[in-house]
Amino acid sequence: MARVKRAVHSKKRHKKILRLAKGFFGAKSKLFKAANEAVMRSLRSAYVGRKLKKRDFRQLWITRINAATRANGLSYSKFMNGLKIAGVQMNRKMLADLAVNDSAAFTELVDLAKQQLGA
Repeated sequence: MARVKRAVHSKKRHKKILRLAKGFFGAKSKLFKAANEAVMRSLRSAYVGRKLKKRDFRQLWITRINAATRANGLSYSKFMNGLKIAGVQMNRKMLADLAVNDSAAFTELVDLAKQQLGA
């Protein structure tokens, strides 16, 4: 049975981690052990950040829609309920875009929601 010599693979793995750690401060960009910990942490943070970004954008869209609907005399929840009853299937991203860039079209949607609610 031959013994396993791991130099090539470990060198390759170390280089990969150090390449990912390029630009980190001090030992975190120079020494494998410190770099490996920093890279694992940064990759985990990046994964979590991608999830948080979705949450943050949805919150922003809802805030913009709420501000525009209140300017037209309706609350966000009643507006969304009115759209649902009317059968309008438009996502919050598009509604927020209309609220910011095309207030006339958004006002029509608010009026449609008001009609459905009987307000």
